[in-house]
Amino acid sequence: MDRRTFGSVPSRRLGRSLGVNNIPHKICTYSCLYCQIGKAVKMQVDRREFYKPEKLADEVKMILDNIQDKNDFPDYITIVPDGEPTLDINLGKLITMLKSTGTPVAVITNGSLMSYPDVREDLHKADYVSVKADVFDIGKWKLLNKPHKGLVLNEIINGVRSFAEEFTGKLITETMLIKDINDSDSDLKNTVQHILIYKPDTAYIAIPTRPPAYKEAIPSDENSVNRAYYIFKEHIAKVELLTGYEGNAFASTGNFSEDLLSITAVHPMREDAILELLKKSDGHINMLTELISNKLIEKIEYKNHNYYLRKFSR
Repeated sequence: MDRRTFGSVPSRRLGRSLGVNNIPHKICTYSCLYCQIGKAVKMQVDRREFYKPEKLADEVKMILDNIQDKNDFPDYITIVPDGEPTLDINLGKLITMLKSTGTPVAVITNGSLMSYPDVREDLHKADYVSVKADVFDIGKWKLLNKPHKGLVLNEIINGVRSFAEEFTGKLITETMLIKDINDSDSDLKNTVQHILIYKPDTAYIAIPTRPPAYKEAIPSDENSVNRAYYIFKEHIAKVELLTGYEGNAFASTGNFSEDLLSITAVHPMREDAILELLKKSDGHINMLTELISNKLIEKIEYKNHNYYLRKFSR
């Protein structure tokens, strides 16, 4: 089995993050327009086992033991997979195992299954939970997030609210702004009113910074983002933007090809970041060329930058 962990990588929310990929490629409850990994391959809402949590925890411990620079040690172990992490029936067990390393655990979820009591119970074990809060108009929710037909928006809202009322860790929301879909004043004001129900520690406003799944996913412009910030700020104490590049501080275990394949499976890397990773691992540019020629890595141009993404089996 391929390694299901990656990093540590720079995270705009978490500092340094060691990622855990607990769901196979694009098995999700949503097929969001802006997803950086691509369109959903399989959509489902039933939870089941995908990988043994013991295997994932062992991989994390191996990565932690092999990080060469103490400055690369993660601030969080982050469950941020190729799909929706709460589909994993072993999520709670996995969180407990990861926390035994002494490093806090974060989960990045779209929140779509929070109406399930067992999902809320699992997420309560985490130290940090990020939940999606893109839009709360049913029509635009269906357009932007493309949910599984079995999902009901009001049930999701009530589920997140129930979770937020009891969660003792750090809860944050993230709103991805897409031009002409959810960035109007009326949509933003409606979004804020719903986010207020969750009482998050921080409300993040984001735009796509990597190649999106659908060409219709055009990032909101500077004026719209600025307007969104001030609409949010009128009601929410802590609002931050996630509109910039994370930087190039990716950790190396000394094996450039393995590191690159692991990271780009869930986190496309910009060319300058890859060059920094090459330096850290004493690699050669020919190693990148070979990965491309062997069709393991794909080069993508987006917003005047070259990105590299691991190619997935079709």
